[in-house]
Amino acid sequence: MASARLIDRPARAFVPVRTGLSLPVPSASMDVGTRITVTSPDQMRDLGRRLAKLLRPGDLVLLTGELGAGKTTLTRGLGEGLGVRGGVTSPTFVIARVHPSLGDGPPLVHVDAYRLNGGLDEMEDLDLDVSLPDSVVAVEWGEGKVEGLAEDRLHVVIQRTVGSDMAVTDAMAADVDDVRDVVVTGVGPRWAGEDLASLAG
Repeated sequence: MASARLIDRPARAFVPVRTGLSLPVPSASMDVGTRITVTSPDQMRDLGRRLAKLLRPGDLVLLTGELGAGKTTLTRGLGEGLGVRGGVTSPTFVIARVHPSLGDGPPLVHVDAYRLNGGLDEMEDLDLDVSLPDSVVAVEWGEGKVEGLAEDRLHVVIQRTVGSDMAVTDAMAADVDDVRDVVVTGVGPRWAGEDLASLAG
């Protein structure tokens, strides 16, 4: 099972808060988030499915992490949770892929911004700003490039724990290469009232 720690941060510095406690609803100027330890690709996909339950049309999700960290795996879970058509795969060669909803939920626009160097100008050429009000947009490698698309966004940072200072428990030791530290931060007033700690499952 994934573990979580609720964090509350003004500006850019994380301030750890005791595990398992809910915080009062922060002001609109504060970001809220949670830290989750994921020990397998299946858990990463499950995290994506849980995250999808919190998303609504117009939400922007930025996914940050090194190559192979689990960004696309998490997005697969988002697609499953949103009930969209088509299997979610890495959009590296097409840059953006639209997955229409199979029901009454929003479509998923999955973007790989790795090769886009023009930032927001190039992103606007993909017409993401047109899709954003009606879709959930997940952007891999989007940090520093697409924040201007929406005042409110969810930033998911995925880090491998191998070589980090994170304590690895005996239960994790067998598959330590799969262990990830995931920090989910809601930026802006849209996320102020959301219980991101519920993502720990």
